[in-house]
Amino acid sequence: MNKFVVLFMLLLVNGTAFSYEDLVFNVTGQPPLNTVKNDGFMDEVVREALKRIGYNLVINKQPAERGLYSANKGLIDGEMSRVKGIDKVYSNLLRVPEKVMSWDFVVFSKKNIDLSHGWKSLNNKNVAYINGWKILEKNIPTSAYATKTRNSTQLFILLKKDRTDYIIYERWGGHYVINKMKLENIKIRRPALASKDMYIYLHKKHADIIPKLSYELSKMKKDGSYKRIFNQHLN
Repeated sequence: MNKFVVLFMLLLVNGTAFSYEDLVFNVTGQPPLNTVKNDGFMDEVVREALKRIGYNLVINKQPAERGLYSANKGLIDGEMSRVKGIDKVYSNLLRVPEKVMSWDFVVFSKKNIDLSHGWKSLNNKNVAYINGWKILEKNIPTSAYATKTRNSTQLFILLKKDRTDYIIYERWGGHYVINKMKLENIKIRRPALASKDMYIYLHKKHADIIPKLSYELSKMKKDGSYKRIFNQHLN
């Protein structure tokens, strides 16, 4: 028998051939970045990067705030997309240095608004956003009349029914929700309030794989696989 066939059979018997350890991530994005079938842009990028270092991506979707709590406690393995600095509050989470992508946080509304003063432009305005999105909780003025929702559908329903004047959400996901719900007269207001790099965070028990995962994300951007996934989902 060919020695390579023998080696392959031994690996199968030992359970080490094509064996991937599961990593469970929470996600906060919506289509086209994260989907119900877990085949959105970010889903595919992170799945490929993990596969290259011997891990299988498992997604367990939780509300944004609960997901952070679960990841920090080690109940799940990490978060797929969070802004830099989350680890200052959730001290058990470690950031993978290479970003997954950048998100534009923008205002969607029926009414026009002057955003020349950035976040301060929301002073005394009726606004809504998803609970647990830390960048918004940190930057929306305390003078704003804020409503928090659990998900993007609830967010855009508020705007549709004129129960809020302005919602703040991620640009790609907002486009998707508008098209899916066939909403009219709702526009993105420019400029964006912020453009932030989004990172994977892992519980500290996985500290040893962070350099390898960061390297593979960087490598994907150089070998064309990142661009291929981008063109498939976002271009």
